[in-house]
Amino acid sequence: MRPRVTLKLATSLDGRIATASGESRWITGEPARQAGHRLRAVHDAVLVGIGTVLADDPELTVRLPGRPVDQPLRVVLDSRLRTPATARIAGPNTLILTAAEPSPVGGAEIERVEAPDGRPAPKAVLAALTRRGVDTLMIEGGGEVAAAFIAAGLVDALEWFRAPILLGGDGRACVAGLALARLSEAPVFRRLAVEPCGDDLWERYERL
Repeated sequence: MRPRVTLKLATSLDGRIATASGESRWITGEPARQAGHRLRAVHDAVLVGIGTVLADDPELTVRLPGRPVDQPLRVVLDSRLRTPATARIAGPNTLILTAAEPSPVGGAEIERVEAPDGRPAPKAVLAALTRRGVDTLMIEGGGEVAAAFIAAGLVDALEWFRAPILLGGDGRACVAGLALARLSEAPVFRRLAVEPCGDDLWERYERL
């Protein structure tokens, strides 16, 4: 059995995760960010791509005031092993999956996985996580990673936080191109819940 995969998105109303220049902090408000930490706390692993690491230098830890939790495994997809040794994520409890020959990056564990197009294949990523006992995975970015897992049919659920702003077509999309020729090829999700989260909206979906 592969891990259950949740894609978490924090976007503008028009589905953008950053401005054209790359500015993204913060699109959603503090209540949405705290909800994001609670979601991290109930997943075995949290995953981002190298673009997110280089742009935002995320820590990817659970930070909930007054509530000690087991930290999820932090996973980075880094085709060419560009994660800086000084990155906040380059420490213990981090797994970097790459298409390159493994070499040390801070205190992180490095594993080379199948990468037929030069990028870690989603199925190979999930196989590596299964070997480590991961049952639940949350993907937090970026758009290329989201598109790869969606195209592979491996996203089971969406946790989507939408801020009441518009960033326009030159903003960075939350999901990169899927190369769909027909509407019938589009992945379909069922909405489970919608609720306010501060000034933002929190929508939850499952794959049909």
